[in-house]
Amino acid sequence: MTKLAIGIDLHRCIGCNTCALACKMQNNVPDGMLWNRVLTEGCERFDSAEGTYPNLSRTYLPLACQHCENPACERVCPTGATYKDDKGRVEIDYDKCIGCRMCMAACPYNARSFNWEEPVHQPDFVYGDKDVPQRTKGVAEKCTFCKERTDRGEEPRCVQCCPLDARIFGDLDDPNSEVSKAIATRHGYQLLEEQGTRPQVYYFE
Repeated sequence: MTKLAIGIDLHRCIGCNTCALACKMQNNVPDGMLWNRVLTEGCERFDSAEGTYPNLSRTYLPLACQHCENPACERVCPTGATYKDDKGRVEIDYDKCIGCRMCMAACPYNARSFNWEEPVHQPDFVYGDKDVPQRTKGVAEKCTFCKERTDRGEEPRCVQCCPLDARIFGDLDDPNSEVSKAIATRHGYQLLEEQGTRPQVYYFE
């Protein structure tokens, strides 16, 4: 069995958004949409700070689909468009998606986007991986753990491009993988553990 996962070191993340833009380019994500976002914790606006001057702090939280082991989105999808594959990734079959957005309502991480209009790209051509499927108006989309890359044995683009090496990738079912060792030794935690979704994205502080 394989259960792919990403670990994110919050001490190393500087909020540069390289992960978000690398994801956008790799997956041909349309204008006005990001699959991978970098939030500023405790703040309504990006790059704000918590506290009162001069006692300020700033912490970034990269957020995308958590590829849950027990995904709420899969349970509510009426057509089977959302599914878990044999590598533990949560994926979407765009041909089966009817645009009901039940998956978006069920996701506790607000990790999906919806194509309300025909996707627009700047520049006006397909700039993603040649194997990435194109999405049309009326479908949900999200992080896929760069399925096309990881199927080829490569790292997701966000992991590869992070300039601070804040991301690690590997197989949770392999105790010797880098991500498994990091979780065991650094006590990685999951977002909203109380939801019972068992995310396969871990954070380290």
